[in-house]
Amino acid sequence: MLIFIGLGLYDHTDISIKGLNAIKAADYIFLENYTSVLTGTDHKTLSEFYGKTITVLKREDVEQDPELILKSAESGTAVFLTGGDPMVSTTHTDLRIRAKNRGIKTRIIHGSSIVSAVCGLCGLQNYRFGKSCSIPYPTKNWFPKTPIEVIALNQRQNLHTLVYLDIQIDRYMSIADAIRIVKKLALEESVSIPLYIGIARAGSDDPKIVAGSSEQLLAVTFGPPLHILVIPGRLHEMEEEYLKEFAGYEPS
Repeated sequence: MLIFIGLGLYDHTDISIKGLNAIKAADYIFLENYTSVLTGTDHKTLSEFYGKTITVLKREDVEQDPELILKSAESGTAVFLTGGDPMVSTTHTDLRIRAKNRGIKTRIIHGSSIVSAVCGLCGLQNYRFGKSCSIPYPTKNWFPKTPIEVIALNQRQNLHTLVYLDIQIDRYMSIADAIRIVKKLALEESVSIPLYIGIARAGSDDPKIVAGSSEQLLAVTFGPPLHILVIPGRLHEMEEEYLKEFAGYEPS
């Protein structure tokens, strides 16, 4: 049996009771630590909270060589832990398909996701979000334009864009970094973005949500990670009111 368990957004206390019980009953515990990170806790705290030893997985352990996970699921009950909800990433979808093809039973225990949390934090209506995109750190010879293409398409359709920010072993992209990248791409592609929403530490007791122009957000100290960016389409009057009340938005 292979059970996919979402851990929620911020720390070890976000997990559901159903998920926690499944972990405590499992024979093998795997933690995927590259698509999302619970910045409010660490591996030692998770292990102590579960009362179990955790095997931390790198990207290649899941995408290229998941044999350890699959063999464990064949010989006992293995749980595959992820931040947020476990099936948001195509990597995890692929792993479930591999397990099914080997005759391994699978199960999903969902967790809170940034996809829904963003709507609650900034008040944007969930059915008005278009395709999301990710912003990676550019390299010397690689500066992908996909993010601005997605944003521009959503803007034309009057849809909001959820922008995921890069997570690497030694650094987390900040809202300021992301805005600078988006501004550069927008200038090159002649795309106008009048409003940004920055969200830091969703799921924590002290999330920070600020809506404004790029200049306004670049002047804000958002604090520790994780950060995420939203680029809205035209606001409904209730969305605008919510941003005024909870994100310091001041329409020009």
